[in-house]
Amino acid sequence: MIVEQVWTGNAYRNFNYLVACPETGEALAIDPLDFSRCLAAAQARGWRISQIVNTHEHGDHIGGNKGMVAATGAKIIAHRNAGGRIPNMDRGVGAGDVIKVGATVDLECLDTPGHTMSHICLLSHTDQPALFSGDTLFNAGAGNCHNGGHPDELYETFDRQLSKLRDDTLVYPGHDYLINNLRFTLDREPDNEVARQMIHEYENQDPADALVTTLAQERAMNTFFRLDSPSVIAKLQEDFPDIGDKPDERTVFLRLRELRNSW
Repeated sequence: MIVEQVWTGNAYRNFNYLVACPETGEALAIDPLDFSRCLAAAQARGWRISQIVNTHEHGDHIGGNKGMVAATGAKIIAHRNAGGRIPNMDRGVGAGDVIKVGATVDLECLDTPGHTMSHICLLSHTDQPALFSGDTLFNAGAGNCHNGGHPDELYETFDRQLSKLRDDTLVYPGHDYLINNLRFTLDREPDNEVARQMIHEYENQDPADALVTTLAQERAMNTFFRLDSPSVIAKLQEDFPDIGDKPDERTVFLRLRELRNSW
């Protein structure tokens, strides 16, 4: 499996992705908002885009579908419940469904509600797994739930699915929010030295050559995985005294998501 991360350079800081089979040159485009950049990247590598996957139905993820289909004839794949909100969808998928790319690439669909209720992530079946996480999981952060989602569902997605993934899983999110998310981590957990060091190392990185984190790194510096951290809980009690001395992880997650909404 070959992954090409396409930086759009837009105000929303979107990443688009191409996933290609090295044997056949067939490629899948994930959320190709900037379809022209995606087409140029595929042409430069000699790939043929035959499928589009939309992780969810928001305009900054489906906005390039029409142009990509016109240029390539690619089939559009998304969550089976998103058909009414994604025009001309060809295939609806759910948990456990597999999307094949060429002869060598299998991507498993994870049903990951929270950011929206029709969101999928893609998990590669490769020696080193990779997660294409859309707007569910960001580097050092978690998606918001403002436009058709729910924070309780997002917690369940983190708790029941993302937390079970292997440490070496690579994380490919839908946007570059790394530095701002790390600053939120340090606001919530001032003694998190991993987050502090990562800001120092990557605050001037070019998003076109962005850091690709692993789940192990996320568990060390992403506040939404650090729900039992004494520092996180102590700081949270300052804002929400009603949570008590031993809040459960769901409560910590929901209050962190609430704070992040206005941070």
